[in-house]
Amino acid sequence: MQHTKEDIQLLYKYLVQYLIKYKDLSKPKAEQSARQLMKSNNDKLYEYGNLAWLVGKYSIEYFCLHYLQDTFVVKETNDARPLAQVHYDIWNQLEQMFIENSWDKEEFILPRGLGKSTFINLSVSAWLHCYQKSRYTIMLGNREDDAVNFVEKVKIALQNDYILETFGKLVNQRERTVNKIELELTNNTKIQAFSSGTSVRGTTYTCADGIFRPQCIIADDYINENDILSDNAKEKKVNKWYKEVEECGDSAVIRGGKVIKPSSKFIIVGTPLAQGDFIDTIKKDTDYTLFHRGVVDFDAEEYFDTNQHWQQYKKILFNNKLENATQEAEQYYYDHIDDMKFSTIWEKYSCVKLANKFFNKRIAFMQELMCNCQKIGEKWFKSNLAQSKEEIEDNIFTKNILVIDPAGIKSASSRRDYFAFAVMSEAENGFKYVRLGEIEKIDSYNYYINHVIEILKDFPDITHVIIEKNFYNGMDGEKIKERIKEDEEFWGRSIEVECIATRKNKDDRISTIVDDVNNGRIIFCKDRVQKEALDQLMDFQGQIYSLHDDFADCIALGANEISNIVVFQKPIILNRKLLF
Repeated sequence: MQHTKEDIQLLYKYLVQYLIKYKDLSKPKAEQSARQLMKSNNDKLYEYGNLAWLVGKYSIEYFCLHYLQDTFVVKETNDARPLAQVHYDIWNQLEQMFIENSWDKEEFILPRGLGKSTFINLSVSAWLHCYQKSRYTIMLGNREDDAVNFVEKVKIALQNDYILETFGKLVNQRERTVNKIELELTNNTKIQAFSSGTSVRGTTYTCADGIFRPQCIIADDYINENDILSDNAKEKKVNKWYKEVEECGDSAVIRGGKVIKPSSKFIIVGTPLAQGDFIDTIKKDTDYTLFHRGVVDFDAEEYFDTNQHWQQYKKILFNNKLENATQEAEQYYYDHIDDMKFSTIWEKYSCVKLANKFFNKRIAFMQELMCNCQKIGEKWFKSNLAQSKEEIEDNIFTKNILVIDPAGIKSASSRRDYFAFAVMSEAENGFKYVRLGEIEKIDSYNYYINHVIEILKDFPDITHVIIEKNFYNGMDGEKIKERIKEDEEFWGRSIEVECIATRKNKDDRISTIVDDVNNGRIIFCKDRVQKEALDQLMDFQGQIYSLHDDFADCIALGANEISNIVVFQKPIILNRKLLF
């Protein structure tokens, strides 16, 4: 095929880089050698095993810019945008991982719209299989449609004229297995896609060259909203990755200190949806190299909330008296563009569109574009009122309860929530007081029961124990009743133990106490409510976007249940003679 002047210049540029890096030549000598090599191979530059093939083997960047140029290079025949520095950075990471063998696992956390699936999944898959660097690659998508689209894109890419010229016909549906989730190539390599719900345990590829376990495993947008609905859902996804997906890879083969075959490589591409989810957990795993970028490289919340021009823009945007508020706000931006324009990760992202997203859908902006799950939820509780133990105990209490929100017994592999305990009282003034508040990771069921008994002894006025039933199904309540009955210190005390199954949505339940906490109608003892427990309450941003909700849920349960307790006053006996 005919090659353009740009093709030749591109090959020369990257051939020089190859000679400097891998042949240890100075730049002048590399340039001279590159000219000589290209001249002597002028009629076969792009043949298999020649210069373009060689340079592509050692540069994923060159491979993409030449062999996948219809996807990545701006041409009259496509709608590609000029590449940003972040795209070159991505390719550099992949080269470090696969060519330099610097690490085996990497997570890419990147904004939506950056083309991460194309720049990572397509790029590395095409390169790996053209050069047989991976005999078997598997891709995990959240849905089957995602997996199918991935296979189709790679299949199309491997049939372009540039690939065909150098690597020949890799896709042959008559001779090899080619369907919507499997792509077996003529060079005895295979790409296969799985949905996240499909098991990859024991998967292998068998061909004339042998049996191969996955040498590259890619997970792209591996989670969705259903995977963050509860801590159990989050934990299930994480466990599947560590216990199943990572186990399907293979370890390195080393002989005489030389790597004959590198370890299987793992790539995770995605955007965090909530604290503690799969993406957030892998981010904290030191076995994984992290590549994390937001749509801007500054604190977006601080910028938009403090910039006077953007605050004026916001006022116009939400002015319901304007016929077309969005249009007038955007006109304000263009009138003050020099003061309002900011740099983004790629020219694709418009400042004004990003601002509209931030002001209209703040959580989605922080989650999808800043990739920051620490700030994606607005905190529900803005303030709290704390008083000393002496101030609180000076009240006359009419109702006194112990509220317990149990969790699982902690083990080495457990990621379960905290046990939460709260002694709550309602006073004659109608205010509710949290006289004791604790959150604990507990590793013994007996310790849990003993701790409840200790709290009951410390607060002799407690008349009711309210336990969320969802975890132990009421068995802990029965055990506490037994202990109360057996212990002579409780003789003469009337303590009701009730286990309640809470079927109401947790966010709905916690929302009922927000105003009372913010307005100081629920008051906390600053001496006996743990700082960690109160911090957990104040950090609550909704169930999905909060790492823990134990103490908030415990206080909500107590506040609602204490209102349902009916107190019967002892009758007052009057002297009849005083009535006459």
